[in-house]
Amino acid sequence: MVRILGNNLPNRKKLYIALTCIYGIGLSTSKKIIKELKINSDLTVSDLTEENISQLRDFLESDKLKLEGNLRRFIRINITRLIEINSFKGKRHLKGLPVRGQRTRTNNRTSRKQNIFKSKAK
Repeated sequence: MVRILGNNLPNRKKLYIALTCIYGIGLSTSKKIIKELKINSDLTVSDLTEENISQLRDFLESDKLKLEGNLRRFIRINITRLIEINSFKGKRHLKGLPVRGQRTRTNNRTSRKQNIFKSKAK
């Protein structure tokens, strides 16, 4: 089992799929990373050599990409900024409602349920 950025990558999965277990990496980003490091995309995680693993670890720990804790912190800072400036999106974040203009009359049952729990917790 390979451990990168605090995440265990599943051994049986292909490398480009396993990299998506890391927060901030999707399929397209994982394919770009593999292409840039010139690693065979058909390899599973268990077939990686120590050299490949160290290459991956070095690339992901560099400051080229915002991943895991840094990305979560960046998103949280942006949301708090929206709340502080009292924008419409910030108010929606506070209420636990959809932020990006989705319909709320008939859809979004989940976010409205979560909103009920938030109000009861206060």
